[in-house]
Amino acid sequence: MREGVLMFDPDSERMDVRFDVEDYYGGLHCGERMEVYLKGKWQPSRIEMNFKGNWYLVGIDTDNLVGLRVRI
Repeated sequence: MREGVLMFDPDSERMDVRFDVEDYYGGLHCGERMEVYLKGKWQPSRIEMNFKGNWYLVGIDTDNLVGLRVRI
């Protein structure tokens, strides 16, 4: 598994994971599984998009995914 942070890529209109300055996952797709670091522990989740076109993480209560520490 690799650790990085979530970011939005406006060119692809997808969430992505940034591992380093020029090192990216390449765009996330609905259903992709990952672990999110919250409250001092890793929590399993997957990324989805709602009917309004907003990205969210299943089981993670937040309105802003950008900057969340993840491993995939």
